[in-house]
Amino acid sequence: MALNPKPAGIDWRYLRRRTVNIINLTASVLGTLFGLFWLLWILWTTASNGLSAISWQLFVQATPSPGNTGGLANAIVGSLIMVGLATAIGTPIGILAGTYLAEFGRKKLMADVIRFINDILLSAPSIIVGLFVYELIVVRLGRFSALAGACALALIMLPVVIRTTEEMLRLVPHTLREAALALGAPRWKVITGVAYRAALNGILTGILLAVARIAGETAPLLFTALNNQFWSVDLTQPMANLPVVIFQFAMSPYKEWHALAWAGSLLITLSVLALSIFARTLLRKTRMEQS
Repeated sequence: MALNPKPAGIDWRYLRRRTVNIINLTASVLGTLFGLFWLLWILWTTASNGLSAISWQLFVQATPSPGNTGGLANAIVGSLIMVGLATAIGTPIGILAGTYLAEFGRKKLMADVIRFINDILLSAPSIIVGLFVYELIVVRLGRFSALAGACALALIMLPVVIRTTEEMLRLVPHTLREAALALGAPRWKVITGVAYRAALNGILTGILLAVARIAGETAPLLFTALNNQFWSVDLTQPMANLPVVIFQFAMSPYKEWHALAWAGSLLITLSVLALSIFARTLLRKTRMEQS
């Protein structure tokens, strides 16, 4: 005997789930649009004010004195020197530390301690790092210097490289390591020839993201490298740099300096945007290759 079907009616549980889903989806979309609105407004304001000050003088002339015209050549070169030196310091140390955590310290107390300290550094305010390097280097040397600024930027960059290197090496399948070990390859050869090669794009992504992060840091450079109105490539002396020049020129009462501050802000914004896009592209490529 066939059972009589239940009478048709409203499924309140389905309706409730549907309503909650629509509300959450709407709130997520509105939140995203709210954030994008301010981001696009900032980009538009920076571009509209900075493009008018972009000229060949910006890249060939040094920062001017009050009331005069000039460029940002010395600040651009100074920023490139300090960011490059910070990358040269922080990248090998970060890769080696991340390699230890991923390959040798999976179940060791020392590795847990390093991860804990790295997490603290990852979220530490940059001004605290600048103050630390100020007490460690600037006070002992008795002067501000580009070397101190590079060390401060390297400390900010270091935890990002460590975390990314560890995570990328952990994504490399163990079967690749086991196959290389079975062929008689030593452990160091397995790491450099197999693990690094498989995680190369991801590690490069972490380095690029770290460089993008330190490119616009101002607070640590105020405590360490300070600024220099003139040309200087001496690492033991104060050196001009874009973030501090932007800070000082934006706070000044001179219109010429305001225009240069907007131009410098646009240069940093475009540089960070390009590095971020390139890093995300590499990261997506890495995930597609490993999936």
